[in-house]
Amino acid sequence: MVVLRAEMCPGLDEDLVKDLRAADIKTVEDLVSSDTEEVAQRCSVSYKALFAIRRVLLAQHTAFPVSGADLYEELLSSTAILSSGSPSLDKLLDSGFYTGEITELSGGPGSGKSQVCFGVAVHISLHLKQSVIFIDTTGGLTAKRLLQMLQTETSNREEQMEALQRIHVFQLFDVFSLLDCLYSLRAGRLQQASVGGGGGSVKAVIVDSVSAVISPLLGAKHNEGMSLMIQVAGVLKTMAKDFNVAAVVTNHVTRGDGGEVQPGLGASWSHIPRTRVLMEKLDRTSVVSHSSLRSATLIKSSRQVTHSPARHGAQSGSCQRSEHKARLQTSVGSERPAECRLQHKHLDSAEPKRFRQVSLLCSTCGER
Repeated sequence: MVVLRAEMCPGLDEDLVKDLRAADIKTVEDLVSSDTEEVAQRCSVSYKALFAIRRVLLAQHTAFPVSGADLYEELLSSTAILSSGSPSLDKLLDSGFYTGEITELSGGPGSGKSQVCFGVAVHISLHLKQSVIFIDTTGGLTAKRLLQMLQTETSNREEQMEALQRIHVFQLFDVFSLLDCLYSLRAGRLQQASVGGGGGSVKAVIVDSVSAVISPLLGAKHNEGMSLMIQVAGVLKTMAKDFNVAAVVTNHVTRGDGGEVQPGLGASWSHIPRTRVLMEKLDRTSVVSHSSLRSATLIKSSRQVTHSPARHGAQSGSCQRSEHKARLQTSVGSERPAECRLQHKHLDSAEPKRFRQVSLLCSTCGER
């Protein structure tokens, strides 16, 4: 159910929303299923105006049949693939992040989720010259950190500032503020960011982290938590599709019944992302020569062969690994070394084909 909000459509202003709520009409479903003439009388609004609002909301929230050929043509004409800035992670994701889809990065603290999000924002803004919406729900993003990453990519001060202008940051710390922001972006602010954000259209919406604002509302004592989670998922999906942007979200992890690590937010959320990547910080004792080793495992994808996290512990220890190296420049300045290295490992032919894993290593600074 979609909650009625001001400016969802022409004519639906704040005063009318308040009158509708007073009449116990709080969602789009409530409005379209109620008697329009009766509601118009109770809210002191013209029948014609309310009927027009009802028609627009029906058009916005009703599914219409589309042929497979039309869907395929739309896919070819609108889908773009955005590089993460890491060749090995791009390979794991079948070339990168796809627009029109939700991609989830899940993992525990220090697993590398936020660092990947920062890197994606910097790569898109600097190299692709496109804008990024970054919604920070944990307070972990700072302009200083973004500037450090940009300084490792270019020494041109003007390019650094232009890239920063293309990254639009929202710091929100509850699910209601998140929903307000997402609805506002879908209603038009996304296009405004494209026009006034230093050039380039918005190509990615990053939410780090979606679980930070949803998890506290899930459980027996919070019946509304599931509804709010589905609303967040719905607006992210429609925004990704309607505006042709890549939606990237981060999620925490939990332990399953068998003790295996798995993404959080439960089974209902598991159907939302098109692609899911499980990131882990591996045991340092198993790697003598490196201080910090991380892995990224593809556990859900509509394009790639995936690996079930439930079988991870049983198989990964016995696998032979072949290695290649790539570089990820992440920071500069007194707080961190000027360059960090990212070591990627792919499983060789001895590995079962369903198991696709990339190990991410920052051997210098240990930053996630």
